[in-house]
Amino acid sequence: MSFAIALSGINAINSELDTISNNIANSGTYGFKSSRSNFAAMVAGTQAAGAEIASMTQSIETGGGVVSTGRAMDAAIQGRGFFVARDPSGELMYTRVGIFQADKDGYVVDSFNRRVQGQAAIEGSAAAGPMGDLKVPRGQVAAAASDELKYVGNLSAGWTVPSIATFDRTDPLSFNSSMVSVVHDSLGTQHSVTQYFVKTGTNQVNVHYTFDGADLAQTTTLSFGSDGLLTAPVGATALALGTPTGAEPLTVDIDYTGTTQFAGEATTTVNSSNGHSSGTLVGLQLADDGSVVAQYSNGEKQSVGTLVLATFPNENALVPTSETSWSASIGSGAALYFAPGTGMAGKLNVGALEQSNVDMTGQLVSLMSAQRNYQANTKVISTENEMMQSLMQAV
Repeated sequence: MSFAIALSGINAINSELDTISNNIANSGTYGFKSSRSNFAAMVAGTQAAGAEIASMTQSIETGGGVVSTGRAMDAAIQGRGFFVARDPSGELMYTRVGIFQADKDGYVVDSFNRRVQGQAAIEGSAAAGPMGDLKVPRGQVAAAASDELKYVGNLSAGWTVPSIATFDRTDPLSFNSSMVSVVHDSLGTQHSVTQYFVKTGTNQVNVHYTFDGADLAQTTTLSFGSDGLLTAPVGATALALGTPTGAEPLTVDIDYTGTTQFAGEATTTVNSSNGHSSGTLVGLQLADDGSVVAQYSNGEKQSVGTLVLATFPNENALVPTSETSWSASIGSGAALYFAPGTGMAGKLNVGALEQSNVDMTGQLVSLMSAQRNYQANTKVISTENEMMQSLMQAV
């Protein structure tokens, strides 16, 4: 019986060595989680029958170190959760390896070319779409006409009324300051709107406009209180810019909210409009909230969707698979999906990857312990063999 008991010990230790060697082999594997072999005693009836590996424990809850890569489509999960990817067979796989890119068809895929799962962005809505394959539009982004222009600055309280009473954009003596803003028409063509600020009296400044160098008839009067804050107009004022060649009529709402009249130099803090020219996709980047942001040649950025993270009631019951992934099992329970940083899901560290959580020192100690136990079991077999030989010689 001692032969069989020692043999069971050797077999169990061989299984433990498989686990240890796998841990050591994957010490440099991104997103890898180490495992531990758990020994258990075997009994046949009332007779001791040796040892076996009764279970395996995964250290999924133990995070690995985070290494910065600087790559815009790399991400490490800080806390619970798994990235979700769909393999060619349609099965959902779960991984901690956040290495992503867009394939030739525009789908966001992981480093094993599996399609990453997320919620697509819905244009014009803050709500997220249903979960599925994330895809980046490959076509050209259409131009958008400007309809808002925001200007915030300080119009110096030290200005005096110009010596030339009649405004003339060609005569600097007829205005106090000017500022050029950029707008786009419906074709995406860029135009310039120049604002000319003219002090007309105490706490009052008139704004005259030109569009691509041509005078506009409209004038806006800015009024300020004794505290230097803008009192009128309240909100935005519609500014009709005419009809650019081949484009639709262009009107922008110009808003001076926040503009002041304090002593000192005239300054500009905000001078921006919406709208843009057409553009083509030039790159992708991940945001901390899991958004996949498309970058276009016209400088525009657009979220095309948000990665989802999966959590499980019992993560240790997930089944390890190849490609540093896991699949769900009855024991793990059904996946629960969250946007990064919400619910039970951890946050993302963009431009970084999670390293293996293997403790190399601990594994080497376990390796030496397993070697000692293996030698002890082989010693039992050799001793039993010597005893049997002595018995046979005595017969």
